[in-house]
Amino acid sequence: MKHSHSNAMSMSRRFFLKSSSALAALSFIPNSLKAFYQDVREKLFVKKQMIPIQLEINKKPYSLTIDSRATLLDVLREELNLTGSKKGCDHGQCGACTVHINGERTLSCLTLAVMAQGKAITTIEGLADGDNLHPMQEAFLENDGFQCGYCTSGQIMSAVACVDEGHTGSVEEIKEYMSGNLCRCGAYNGITKAIQQVSK
Repeated sequence: MKHSHSNAMSMSRRFFLKSSSALAALSFIPNSLKAFYQDVREKLFVKKQMIPIQLEINKKPYSLTIDSRATLLDVLREELNLTGSKKGCDHGQCGACTVHINGERTLSCLTLAVMAQGKAITTIEGLADGDNLHPMQEAFLENDGFQCGYCTSGQIMSAVACVDEGHTGSVEEIKEYMSGNLCRCGAYNGITKAIQQVSK
């Protein structure tokens, strides 16, 4: 017990000495170096700036005030509660966040919301026509392309674009143009069949 108390005192004294040394070292950094660091920091890191924007999403207009650095994915999910677009890798590698901008597939995690002003944005929530599912959504159901469902919205948005772009000539071509969308469950065969079904 005495040994344990001694260790605690030693650790506490060691921590105090290290902290004091670090603080003393900081006080010796020249002001010119601190000012240089501040200048570099201001030039490299963009400051938070709230700006008003207008977005057209699923044929509805939205007026928002957002952080100029916000991605379209974060605005969709956190500001507008359109959570169909999923945040997967957040680095543009998995495709779970895919939406259409002016009819073209776009990774919303790599797109600043301010860049989408004046453009027509379609998310998975806007794909169906009221209660009628989009043909690609029906084909995914019929061909068991859902599995766990996390990547499904991105897969469907890419699949619709794949058909619209005319890249359905063969299974290999479909796989090539769907390669930016990852499925950890392995529903690729069902997804490919669904795309072939809609493209006929």
